[in-house]
Amino acid sequence: MRVIDFRLRPPSGGFLNMVMYADLDRSARMAANLGMRLSPSATRASMALLLQEMDAAHVVAGVVPGRGSPVLGTVSNGDIADLVRRHPGRFIGFAGADPTVWRQAIEQIETGLAQGLKGVVLEPGLLAHPMHLDDARLYPVYAYCEDKRLPVLLMAGGNAGPDCTYSAAEHIDRVARDFPDLSLISGHGNWPWAAQILHVCYRRPNIYLSPDMYIHRGMPGAQDYVNAANGFMADRFLFASAYPVMPLAESIDRFLALGIHESVADRVLYRNAATLLGLET
Repeated sequence: MRVIDFRLRPPSGGFLNMVMYADLDRSARMAANLGMRLSPSATRASMALLLQEMDAAHVVAGVVPGRGSPVLGTVSNGDIADLVRRHPGRFIGFAGADPTVWRQAIEQIETGLAQGLKGVVLEPGLLAHPMHLDDARLYPVYAYCEDKRLPVLLMAGGNAGPDCTYSAAEHIDRVARDFPDLSLISGHGNWPWAAQILHVCYRRPNIYLSPDMYIHRGMPGAQDYVNAANGFMADRFLFASAYPVMPLAESIDRFLALGIHESVADRVLYRNAATLLGLET
């Protein structure tokens, strides 16, 4: 078994100042809501233990997203680039960008690419002045990423903004419609709007789906995600643990136990992500 974890936030650099590590009680409550406990690598903030945990869980690489949020904290693209350099092949960095001023956002992305990052993450609902995914101010950034063939990971579900409209599926639908050659990843799977995002994915072949923690323990819509992974989304479904909220091996075991068909398991755990990232399949 091989796994690429499409949402893994290591205990390193700026991540240690983010809410997921700075407030471990909060992270522990989130894990408990899913019937899990934080792993020792998370509670001890140990990179050595995380690498051991990745090896034990057959996680060959983790996608590490940048972030700049006054609410949840900031990790710089430089921090992520340093992590990638220190652990070659184990982590794939996505450059965070603040799209409030699109020219500055593109400069941030270009700097990240020069440092070895491979994609872009946008979380406009978490900014000081939140924006929906289809806000016109983001469109020059989307156009740049489409031209450069850069995959874009969007904070599209869960706590994606100050109210539930920020996770509504119509926003990513419009972006996918307007940029048909742009590969978009729905981080958190537009939860809780599972049925709606699956309708959008059926219409828009350039959207990849990654519900991560929101597919577990009877979460509303979880079975819809599983059915999609086994069906029409088999080539566009991406496994993610949302570590440190979920321990790696347990999240993989529970994911497979949801009823993921053996015929698609390698695709959703590894091959889809590897293809999207231009890695060996």
